[in-house]
Amino acid sequence: MTPVTPRPAASIVLLRRGGRHNQRELEVLLLQRTERASFMPGLWVFPGGSVDPADGEGEGSYRTCAVRELAEEASIELPPGEELVPFSRWITPEYVSTRFDAWFYMALAPAHTPPQPDGVEVTAAAWHTPAAALAAHETGELPIAFPTRNQLRMLLPFRTSDEAIAAFRGRSPEPIMPKLVGEGDERRIVLPGEPGYDD
Repeated sequence: MTPVTPRPAASIVLLRRGGRHNQRELEVLLLQRTERASFMPGLWVFPGGSVDPADGEGEGSYRTCAVRELAEEASIELPPGEELVPFSRWITPEYVSTRFDAWFYMALAPAHTPPQPDGVEVTAAAWHTPAAALAAHETGELPIAFPTRNQLRMLLPFRTSDEAIAAFRGRSPEPIMPKLVGEGDERRIVLPGEPGYDD
C-alpha cells in the first residue's frame, strides 16, 4: 500500500529559566492532548499542529504555524521577531495512516506567561525539567509521545535554556523518520542509525 503523504506541521519547544536567583535550570512546556483527539489522544506533547494555507509558504509557514499553535493551545504569545531556533524535524512513519512532516523550533518563553490550556485540543499544561518529565513517563504518571520523549533526551545535556538554544542555533536538522521492524513480540521502533533501520 502506498504511504500517505505527510502533512506539514510545526511545534514550539518552549523553554524557560526555571528556579530562582542562581538556580536557573532549564524547563520545557508540555501540553496534554484531549482524550478525544484522533491523533495521540491523552499524550503529553509540545504545542503544535498542522500548517494552514494562511500561514504562508516555505519555511516561514512552519514558523508562523508554530507561533500560532502556541498561542491557540497555551495562550502564550511570542513577541514579534522572537528568535525561533530549528531544533529537530520528525516525519511520521510510513505505516501510520495520519502522517506529519513536523518541524520543531526552540524558543524562550516570555516572562510571567503561565500557560492556559484551550480546553478543546489541550486539557492540561505544565513546565517540567526534561529529566523530571522522562522520569514521570517511566512511572506512568506522564504518558509522553515518542518523538517528544526523544527530544526531551536531546535536552538533557543542557543546564540552562540559553545553553540549549545556543547549541542548536545555526544548525539545519536532518529529518527523522522512525521505522517499525521485527515480527510479533520482537517488533520495535528504531531510529536512523540504530540497528535494523536500513535492513
